Amino acid sequence: MKKLIVILLALVAIGARAQEYKVSKSSGRLELHLGRVTVEGHNGNDIIFTTREGDGEKDPRAEGLTSINSLGLKDNTGLGLNVSEKGDVVSVYNLKKNNSPDIKILVPKGVIVAFEHEGTNGAGEAKFKNMENEIEVSVQYNSVELENVTGPLTVRTIYGHVEATLGTTIKDPISIVSVYGYADVTIPASTKANMKMETSYGEILVDPAFSIDVTGSDGDRVVGKLNGGGVNIEISCNYGKVYLRKK
Repeated sequence: MKKLIVILLALVAIGARAQEYKVSKSSGRLELHLGRVTVEGHNGNDIIFTTREGDGEKDPRAEGLTSINSLGLKDNTGLGLNVSEKGDVVSVYNLKKNNSPDIKILVPKGVIVAFEHEGTNGAGEAKFKNMENEIEVSVQYNSVELENVTGPLTVRTIYGHVEATLGTTIKDPISIVSVYGYADVTIPASTKANMKMETSYGEILVDPAFSIDVTGSDGDRVVGKLNGGGVNIEISCNYGKVYLRKK
C-alpha cells in the first residue's frame, strides 16, 4: 500500500511539473523563434506544446507577474512562450532570455516547420523526429539533429553541426549546410539521388557501399548520381567534414 501511495505521489508531482498548450492547426506554417526545441510529427490535428519545469528555485518576486519581451509579447501559454496565430502562420517566441525552456512540440503532417535562432543566448540543440513535414532551419550557434525525416529540408547553421537520418521516402530538395561544423547524413542504400557534396577545408567521406557516378569534381565539390539519380541532395561544409552513411 505504501509503495502504491509513493508511486501515485510521484506521478502527481510529474504531472504538476508538466504543462501543455494546444493550437488547432493541421496545415499552414509554424515559425519557431526558440533557443532549443524537440519537434515530432504526429497524426493529430493540433499543434501541442509541452514543457517540464526545471528543478531550480522559482523567483518569489515574480509571483503574479508575466514575462514580456522587447517586441511587447507576453507569455500567453504558461510555458514561457508567446504563441500567436495570423492567417496560416503560427509564430512562437521564447520569453525567457537566459533560461530557454525545454520545449517539445507535436506537429501534424501538413504543417511546414521553420526554426530560426540568432546569437548565443539560449542556443541549444534543435531536434526533429519522425516527420513528413517540410522543415526549414536557419540558425547561428544551434546544432541540428534530424531523425527519420523525409524532407523537403533546408537546413543551415553557421557554428553548429548537423546530424540527419533520412526516411525511406525522400522528398526534395534536401539542402544541408554547416559553415564551421560538420554534416553527418545517413540515407537508405536504395536512394536514387542527384548528389552534390562540397567542403572548402574539410573532407568528403562516403560509405564504400555507395556507388556514385561522378559527373563533376573540382577538388572542393563532388557532383554525381546515386543509383541512377533522382531526388536532389546537397550537403555542404566550408570548414568541417561531410559524412555520407548508408542506413
